[in-house]
Amino acid sequence: MRFMIILKSDQNTEAGVMPTEQELTDMGNYNEELVKAGVMLAGEGLQPSSNGARVHFSGGETTVTDGPFSETKELIAGFWLIQVKSKDEAVEWVKRVPIAADQNTEIEIRQVFEEDDFGAEFTPELREQENRLRAQAESQQR
Repeated sequence: MRFMIILKSDQNTEAGVMPTEQELTDMGNYNEELVKAGVMLAGEGLQPSSNGARVHFSGGETTVTDGPFSETKELIAGFWLIQVKSKDEAVEWVKRVPIAADQNTEIEIRQVFEEDDFGAEFTPELREQENRLRAQAESQQR
C-alpha cells in the first residue's frame, strides 16, 4: 500500500522561513530511517504558495490565480510518498516525524489508489497504457 504523507503549511512555511540546521539534520535523519526501512518512495518540501498558482476549471473555462493563497491550514508544505503494509504502519511512521515541541502542525495521511482499486473500468488496455507511461516517466528521470 502506498500512502502520501502531507505536511500542512503554517505561517512560517508560507512566509518562506527556512528551517534551521538542526531541523534539517533531524529531518534528514528521519528520511534516512525511512530509506533504510525500505518504505520511502519520495519526499520533498514545497516552496510557499506565493511562488505557486492555481488553475480552476469550470464550464469549459480555465482561470489561473497566482499565489499566495490565504487559507494556510489547507496548504501543503511538503510530502512523503511511502510504501507500507497498512494505514496503521503509516500512522506509526508519521508519529516519528521530527516536529518541534513548540510547533502546532498537522500531517495528513492519504492512501494512493492502486490499479485494482478501479475495478473492471480499468481495462487491460488502460493498465498497459498506465504501465508504459510510468516506465517512460521513470526512464526520463534517470
